[in-house]
Amino acid sequence: MPIYEFRCQACRRRVSVFQRSISAPVSAVCTHCGGTDLRRLVSRFAVMRGENALLDDIDDESLLSGVDENDPRSVAAWARKMGSRFGEDLGPEFDEMVEQMEAGETPGEEGAEGDGGDFDEI
Repeated sequence: MPIYEFRCQACRRRVSVFQRSISAPVSAVCTHCGGTDLRRLVSRFAVMRGENALLDDIDDESLLSGVDENDPRSVAAWARKMGSRFGEDLGPEFDEMVEQMEAGETPGEEGAEGDGGDFDEI
């Protein structure tokens, strides 16, 4: 039971069409404007990975290549990369700390916004 995605040429919106059978002809109509001039899109997809695969990736030494632990911007780039690998929103505290590092600040240092959370005393 596939779901096809189209772009309406009239209103430019994305339209998803559910088909009960893969062999059934696809007759799509825009749910927003009723247009019938639709162009098929390549659908987005996700690959589900187990926790063990994620942990194996974390243990990969190559993920740390090029990271300068003394440069907050370098650590911020690494943190963003690792955060995207988990595929989950890590919350506003994570985003705030990474933004501070991208600005060249160390979270929790004097003058940096926020209280630094768990990084105040390591």
